[in-house]
Order: sequence, then structure tokens, then C-alpha cells
Amino acid sequence: MVLAHNLSSRTGSDAASRQCSLIREALIRDGLYKAALHGDTTDAAGAGPATTRWRIAPSPFLLSSDDLTFFRSLGNRLLAFYRALNRLYQDSVRGAQPSWVASYLDQGKPESLIALSQMKRFRDLLPGVIRPDVIPTEDGMIITELDSVPGGIGLTGALAKAYGQWSMVDGQWEKQNAESPSSSHQPSPTRREPLGRTISHQPFELVGGADGMVEGFAAMLRHLLDGRSGCIAIIVSDEANDYRPEMTWLAARLRERGIEALCVEPREIRFTEESLFLSGEAGDRPIALVYRFFELFDLKNVPKSELIMYSAKKDRTIVTPPFKPALEEKLSFALLHHPILSPFWKRELGEETFALLSGLMPRTWILDPRPLPPSAIIPDLRIAGRAVGDWQDLMRASQKDRRYVVKPSGFSELAWGSRGVSVGHDLPQSEWAAALQTALASFSTTPYILQEFHKGRQFELSFYDERTDDVVPMAGRARLSPYYFITDHHAELAGILATVCPLDKKVLHGMRDAIMIPCAVQPVKREA
Repeated sequence: MVLAHNLSSRTGSDAASRQCSLIREALIRDGLYKAALHGDTTDAAGAGPATTRWRIAPSPFLLSSDDLTFFRSLGNRLLAFYRALNRLYQDSVRGAQPSWVASYLDQGKPESLIALSQMKRFRDLLPGVIRPDVIPTEDGMIITELDSVPGGIGLTGALAKAYGQWSMVDGQWEKQNAESPSSSHQPSPTRREPLGRTISHQPFELVGGADGMVEGFAAMLRHLLDGRSGCIAIIVSDEANDYRPEMTWLAARLRERGIEALCVEPREIRFTEESLFLSGEAGDRPIALVYRFFELFDLKNVPKSELIMYSAKKDRTIVTPPFKPALEEKLSFALLHHPILSPFWKRELGEETFALLSGLMPRTWILDPRPLPPSAIIPDLRIAGRAVGDWQDLMRASQKDRRYVVKPSGFSELAWGSRGVSVGHDLPQSEWAAALQTALASFSTTPYILQEFHKGRQFELSFYDERTDDVVPMAGRARLSPYYFITDHHAELAGILATVCPLDKKVLHGMRDAIMIPCAVQPVKREA
């Protein structure tokens, strides 16, 4: 599978700069972008929330029709994976599958949360949003993580809206009219074009359309509500405060569509024996659904979290994603690759989906410090062609033999936002050994995983440099984040965010040095 090159080089410099300025102004109006101050420079460390500032490109990240087909089909495969993981955990709890599965997934969690997650009422609940992080490599696509509490929903929606109102015609940007194909949810088939060729009279067709993210989120909410009356509270914790602007933007777009949604802090919730309430100018309004935009590890710091859980327990309020920490562990990739569990996965997923996901999800191991018997080995882990039976062997591995990533599995303040990640071949020997030792020592409270490192392929794009008021080139590697919203047991692709980081960045995530743009389908060249 090969992605099409970005076409930003096809625009003239003046037209491209003007387009970037217009997109930037739209994002500033939406409250999602902070323009650079006079004398400010790009953050060399690449830090800072994605909803503050990033590099704006003059055009979307372009995919081929084959890429679009792949991403459209991936959503339901991942939904099947979540469904099977949910079944595996429950079967392990009741003894129908190895008990160590549930033990791993429950490791470090408070008993009260585990007990709540295992209630019969929540047995079949799955996340309403699925977002994989997909890295295009020279050998194909790789999924490095799955996120069911993802940031970027509002950001991707706002970017799609900003880019979707423009199209390129004969190398010039023109305003789209209401009937523009770019708002269509069904892009037409495409052909690849040679580099450097100008596409005439053809707008970019954004994946999902200009309003796809908002419409997808709205459809997911309506499905979960199933006729219940009351408002929707998008609850953003202090820990996730950097993402509040984009969720506020999303709530406003939902209200424009007749859905009573508000982005609120946990302390704004009021609890009674009847329900959760929000107070407003029109008086108290019962909360029918809570969209949980806070991580489960942070529950102790989320005011009134116990009341939210109690209301969900009594079925007075729907909460999504559900309070099921077993579904938010990165070590689920290790379970997919474990040879003892392969019969289960093949039966639940089917041979085709199991084979596909096994190729997409890199081999992963749980960094369990307990010693193995002398005759045992860690399945499929090899160093310089030799089987490994002790993590100490990995600590002593040469740089070329430690192309692995170590990261927390979940339920930790280090397990999101690309924090807590150590890249083996990018560290000196002593630091690599220390990272492994820290991970093994943390097992009782925060399990870590070891995962194969896959290098992303290189792309050539361009971005708007505010200091020079010009569009300049940049080479980088991409992380593609498709957003799937679950409605009636189906995962619908609503949009894809591309985050393209400079080549010196080993961990790809939202940062000031990154280009962040929506994905579109490569235009069709119209015959003369």
C-alpha cells in the first residue's frame, strides 16, 4: 500500500501563503490556534499541546483510493478486536480462558473500578469512538496504539471545516459553494498522478467531508441516547485541560445541529438521587449522557467522579467511553500475539481479520519481572537471532538489536500524549538499561510493554512560516489518525488527521514542529 505524495508543491508560493493565512485565521476564530508572537520561534523540543500551535500546510495530506479503501475497512476490524478483547477478559474472569489474561489487564487498578467494570449492566458496552495511530512505513501500515479516549476530535473537525471550504482550480484557491464535492462523504474513485502535474478544475475531497467529524460524533451520541431526554455533558478534566478548546468547539457545532451538548468541568455537575444535572439560565437540566474526556487513572483527581459512576451504575446516565479499564490497555497487542491465545483470536475474529491485525499491530511483550523457568523463553523475542529468556539479555543488547519501544501500558499519567516512551536504538546503553529497569520495577502498579519499532516512511511537504510569510519545504514522517464513530454495531470513518513530524523526531505526536492537516483523497485528473 503506497500513499500519494502531498501536492502542496503544486501551488504557487503566493497562493499557498494566502491559503495558509486564511486557514490560520479560521482556526484562531475557532479558538483552537495561537498565532506566533513577535520574535517567537518554533519550539525546538516539540513540546506543547496540539491545540496551541502547529505548522499549517497549504493543502491536505493526500491518500490514494486504495488507502481510503484500507481505512474504511479498518474500522470494523478494530471494532471486532474490541469486541473480542471484551469477551477474552470476561472469559478469563470466569475461568473459561487463562486467568493471567484478566490478571494482566487488572494489574494496578483499584478494586472498586474493577468491580464496577465487571457489572452485568456494562458487560457488552464498548467505546463509542475508536482511533488508531497508524504509521505508513516502506513495508505498509503499522498500528502503534489504539485510543478510545482520543484527543483531536474537535481539532480534526475544525481543520476539515477550514480546509473544506476551499478547493484548488488551475493552481489557484477558490471558495467552495454549497454543492461542493468536498463535503461529500463518498469520494469518487481516483487515479495516481505523476509528481509535478497540476490537477485542473478538481477540488480536494476530504475524507469524511468538511463536516464528517461533527456528523459522526452526533450520530454516535444519538444512537447511544436512543430516545432518552436530557442534555449531553462533555466532561473534560483538569488533566486534559489542553483539549478543552476543541471540545468546546465540538459542543457548539453539536448545538447548531439541535443536540443540547455542553463542554463542562467535573465540578459543574450537580448530583441528586434522581440524576446528574447541569445548571443553566433555563434552570436545571438532567444529563442524559456523559462523554468522558478524562482518563481512568485520574479518577481520584476528578471531582464528583464517584457520583458519575454511581449514576451510570443505576442506569440514570449513560457514560461513554464506559468505565472499563481493561479495554484501555496497550498490552492488548501482546495478547493478540500470544501463541496460547491464537485459537481464541482466530475463532472470534475469523482467520482473515486475525491475520490482518497480526500484521498491522507490531509484536508486543508485557514487561513482567517474574523469572521464567530455565527452559522457558519469551515467545518470539530474539536478539541477534538468539531466543530470549531473561530481560537482562535485552538490557545488554547492541544498538542495532534494540529497535524496540518501551512505554506504559495504561492507567498512568505517563501513558498518554507520547509521555513515558523510550526508543531503544535512540538511547545510550546505560539509559536503555535504566528504562527497562524502571519499567520492570513498575509492574505492580503500572505494567509497561516492549514493542517493535517501525520506522515511518519519509514524505516531502511544505508549511507556512509565519516569520518569513512564505511557504517552505519540510521532510517528515507521518502519523495518520483515523476517527471511527460506532453506530448500531458499525464503525464509520469520519475523518483522518495527519501529523507529520520532522525527521529528527523518533516519537510522532502533536507538537509545534509538526504539520497537522486533515487527509483528503487524491484528485482525479479530468480529461481535456
